[in-house]
Amino acid sequence: MTAGRSGSEQRTGLLNGVAAYAMWGLVPLFWPLLKPSGAAEILAHRMVWSLVVVAVALLFVRRWAWAGELLRSPRRLGLVVVAAAVVTVNWGVYIWAVNAGHVVEASLGYFINPLVTIAMGVLILGERLRPAQWAAVGVGLTAVLVLAFGAGQPPWISLILAFSFATYGLVKKKVNLGGLESLAAETAIQFLPALAYLIWIGTQGESTFGSSGGHSALLAAAGLVTAAPLVCFGAAAIRVPLSTLGLLQYLAPVFQFLLGILYFHEAMPAERWAGFGLVWLALTLLTWDALRTARQGRIALAQQEARAAAATETVPDAGVPAAEAVLDAAVPAEADPEPRPEPAA
Repeated sequence: MTAGRSGSEQRTGLLNGVAAYAMWGLVPLFWPLLKPSGAAEILAHRMVWSLVVVAVALLFVRRWAWAGELLRSPRRLGLVVVAAAVVTVNWGVYIWAVNAGHVVEASLGYFINPLVTIAMGVLILGERLRPAQWAAVGVGLTAVLVLAFGAGQPPWISLILAFSFATYGLVKKKVNLGGLESLAAETAIQFLPALAYLIWIGTQGESTFGSSGGHSALLAAAGLVTAAPLVCFGAAAIRVPLSTLGLLQYLAPVFQFLLGILYFHEAMPAERWAGFGLVWLALTLLTWDALRTARQGRIALAQQEARAAAATETVPDAGVPAAEAVLDAAVPAEADPEPRPEPAA
C-alpha cells in the first residue's frame, strides 16, 4: 500500500515537473500576443497581476504566517528586495528579447545558467568544485568566447539573463521561502512601482490596457502565466528526487531553442551552432557528474544503514555494541549534495 502511494506520488511529481518546465519553455509563444504593448508595460502588468494571482492562491491554502516572520526579520526582508530587483531585470530583458526576435539567445541564457551558478558559488561562497565541474565551467567559458567571436560582440542577452537568474537563485536560498510565498513577497515589493508606472503611461495616453477586452485579458493573464508553472514546480519539488529535477530543468531552454529555430525562424550560423554545441557538452559533463555523485551518496547511505543494522548485535567477547566499533573504525564516504534547481523565469 505504501509502495503504491509512493509510486503514485512519484508519477504525480514527474508530471508536475514536466508541466512546469514545459510551460516555461513555451512561454515565448505568449509574450508576442501582448503586442502592441511594449516590454516595460508587459513587465509592469506581469508584476501587478502576479501579485493578484498568488494572493488568491495563498488565501486558498491559508498560508500567511510567513509574512509576519518576514516583516520581523529586516535582513531577510532586505534580501527579498534584492531578489525582487534582480528578477525584475531578468523578466524585463527576457520579455524584450522574445518580442525583439532573440529567442535563441534568450534560451542560451538558461542553458548557461547552471554554469554561472557554479562559478558564483566558487567566487562568492568559496565552494570547492570537483574536476568534472571545473571542466564544465571551462568548456562553458570557451563557448561564450566562440559565440562572442562569431557575433563580433559578447552574447549580452544570454549573459544578463544567466547572471541575473543565478543571482536571484543565490538570494532566494538565503531567504528560504517557499515558491508561492517568495513570489508573493517579491511581487508585493514590485506592485506599487509597477502600478504607478501603469497609471503614469495611462495619463500620457500610451497605455494599451483597455484598448480591447481581449488584449486587456491577455495582459491580466500574465499573472497566471507567471504563477501556474511555479505551482507545478512546487508540487514536483516535494515528490521527485533532486537528480530528476536537475534533468527536467533543461526542458525549458530546449523548448525555447526549438521555438526560436522552428517557429520564429531565427538564424543559426555555424559559429552559433559551435557555441551551443560546447554549452551542451558542458551541461552533459555537469549532468554526468551530478548523477555519479548522487549514486555515490546513495551507496554511502546504504553502507551507513547496513552498519546501523549491525549495531543491534554485540561484539563477541567484548560486550561493546557493534555500532561503536564501526564508528570508531570507519569513516563514511561523503558526497557533495546536489543543488536544487531553481525555477526558470
